[in-house]
This record gives sequence, C-alpha cells and structure tokens, in this order.
Amino acid sequence: MAEPMNKVPKRILVSLLESLSAGVVPRMGAPYVAIGRENEVTVLLDSLEHVSDGGSFMKLVIGRYGSGKSFLMQLVRGYAVEKGFVCCDADLSPERRFFGTKGNGVATYRELIKNMCTKTSPDGNAIQSIIAKWISNIQSEVAISGIKTGTTEFDSEVEKRIHSVTREAENHIGGFDFACVVNSFYKAQKDGDDEKKGCCLRWLRGEYITRSEAKKDLGVFSIINDENWYDYIKLLAFFVRKTGYKGLVVFIDECVNLYKITNRISRESNYEKLLSMFNDTLQGNSKGLGLVLGGTPMFLEDKRRGLYSYEALKSRLEDGKYSDSGFKNLMGPVIRLERLDDNQLYALVTRVKILHEQNYGWQAPISDEQAAAFLKDCLSKAGAETMVTPREVIRDFLEVLNILYQNKDAKFEDVVKNAVLSKVDENTNDEFDLSDIEL
Repeated sequence: MAEPMNKVPKRILVSLLESLSAGVVPRMGAPYVAIGRENEVTVLLDSLEHVSDGGSFMKLVIGRYGSGKSFLMQLVRGYAVEKGFVCCDADLSPERRFFGTKGNGVATYRELIKNMCTKTSPDGNAIQSIIAKWISNIQSEVAISGIKTGTTEFDSEVEKRIHSVTREAENHIGGFDFACVVNSFYKAQKDGDDEKKGCCLRWLRGEYITRSEAKKDLGVFSIINDENWYDYIKLLAFFVRKTGYKGLVVFIDECVNLYKITNRISRESNYEKLLSMFNDTLQGNSKGLGLVLGGTPMFLEDKRRGLYSYEALKSRLEDGKYSDSGFKNLMGPVIRLERLDDNQLYALVTRVKILHEQNYGWQAPISDEQAAAFLKDCLSKAGAETMVTPREVIRDFLEVLNILYQNKDAKFEDVVKNAVLSKVDENTNDEFDLSDIEL
C-alpha cells in the first residue's frame, strides 16, 4: 500500500517531514511512510465498502500513545477520500466531547464540519463545495435533457430535482429544517445573495447560538446543538450519498479525554452517547455512515473510569473467551494495535532516510548497518520490546538526520554515541530481514 518514493510532491514532502519531526501525525502524505498494519487497513477498507453499499459501522482503534493509531486513522481517511467518500475528523478535548451542556457536543460537530473534506476539497471546509457541486450537477443534467438554460422552465426543473432530494431528507430527524436551509442556499446562489448563503452555511456548521436568530435569518425553528448534533451527522451521511458520494466517514481521535472527565455523571453521559452511536451504526439506523474512534487501552479497559466501567459498553466491547488463543481477531468492534516488529521498524527507518534525502537533495552518511545499529540501540532500552513506539523511533532518527545534514563534518558515531557498529553482529541482515517489505 506504500506509495513509490519518486512520486512525493515537494509540498507534501516538506509537510510530512515537519510533522514527523515534531511527533505529529501528518494530514498529508501518510501513505509514503506506511509500513505494516496491512491487516488493520484491509479490515477498515472492507468496512468502507459496507458503507458504500448503504451500511454503517463503528470501529475503536486502541493503542498506546505513539503506537500509530492516529496515523492509521489518517491513512484510512486518505484512502476513503480517494475512493469517493466524504470524511470528517476531530480530536476530542476538554472543550469537545460527545455530550455536554455548555456547548461541548456542538463544539465537536463544528470541528468535524470544519475538517470535512472530499477528493476535490482535501483541505477541509467542504460543506459549501459539496452543495454547490451537487446543484451544478443538477443544472448540467437539466441542460443535457434539452431544456434551455436561463428560462423559467429550466429553473423550475432544477428546483423540482433539488426538492425531490430535500423532501427525502425531511423523513429524518431534523430533516425539515435541513431541507429548508439547503433550498435557501440554492435560491441565494441563484439570486447572487451572498449574505443569505453565508447564513445557510453558518447554520449547517452549527454556529447559530439561539433559535430566534436562526428563525429571523432563515425561517427555521431549530438549530444544531449539544442535544441533536449527532442526528445531523446521520442526516449529512444521507445527504452526501444523495449528492453522489459513497458515504460519510467520521474519524474521532483522542477519546481518552472522555476517560479524563472527573465528574462521574458527566463521564457516563458521554459514554451513554457513545453507546447510542454504537447501537445506531451496528443496527443499521445510520445508513452510509462510518465511525472510527481512536483511544488508549486505559480509555477502553479501565474498570473504574474507562468504557469498561459502563456495563452496557463493556458487554459489547470486551474480548470474548477465545481471545487468548494467540490469534488475531480484527473483525470485531475493537482493533488493538500491537507493536510493529523489528523488520517493520527497520523498514520505517530506511524509508524516512529516503524521504529526507529526497527533500534536501543529499546522500545521508548512514549505511544500512548504521541504521540497524540505531534501531538496535532503540530496542536495547529496558521495556522497549513492548513499549517502543514508531513515533519515538521516527522522531529520534529524524533528529539524527537533521544534525548530520546541518553539520557536514559530523559522523554517525559522533551523534549516536551508544549505537556503535560493534553492537551489530555479522548477522545484521538476517536479523532485519526486509525481503518481504517494500521500501
């Protein structure tokens, strides 16, 4: 699944290396450093196919900090966009939750809409382009049918086709006001009323604070708020499928922030909301919607404050009695990320070196044996066998590369004093067997 190194555009390459150097998950270019996780990616891509057929799913990606869960989610997000899905993503925080009485829920919705992207709008804020493109496609279809543009008959037929979709939306919770806003957007676009279009987009983004203000501007009686924001996510999933996309996939990371809520009632209210989302997707009540949540083992398994503390979620998410058989099961709702093996970590280091060389136009003075020595040094620390993460390895290796690039007289052994070549025996190439890994 990895992309060829010679095809990395400069703007993506610079952003990718800056993100990796800072230990941040890149929003662009993830496939160029994708090593391992093939089984996990395959399972998630299969779930996307289920969504494109009108189904729905929820997956929890569970892993330690730096284990690659956020990277995996961004990787799948990139694939989903390329396959014709609309994607939204957000990180939870003390201000953004699933449920809250002080704007916490709608804050999550606003972040999702801000980051909504498509293949033609990869940088976010795609809600306007989705509606505008849909209207433009309808206008093209009407023109192709033989009706002359600019005539009353043409406008009437376009409105008829738009209303046929928005009327279907009225069957969903919140659908009547949603349909009114979409219809208002079309009329405002036709009339060149930018102020009205702005009001429509403001409503769709969940930015209205009071119902009276929304009624005054748009004639609708409801707004998107803490109570109903998820209903509008489901409505958007319906709408984007009607406008020609395969479905809506929502990625929500840093769910550990729910675990950190100190107030038990507030924490359980969030878990109750998560439970309703889980039931909706697995019971087929949110067609065309995929949910991928990222969190730590503590967030999932802690029986005092984690999801396992909420009995209804525990019974749905905990491992079955055959989970200790030594075999993987990625088809359930929980995907647990194990540590990348030594060969995969070595391949990752090698790939990062190639990217760095391509970006700066130089030949890094690090041999394969020295790269293996670096990795062996990383893995020699106490507990590294299970605790070392790709984030730590990449960040440290990029630091070595940056130092060597800026200090032309420096040698690898001077920078990485502990990773001397004597630590790598004659069987280094056997120890790090890359024959099955594409670099």
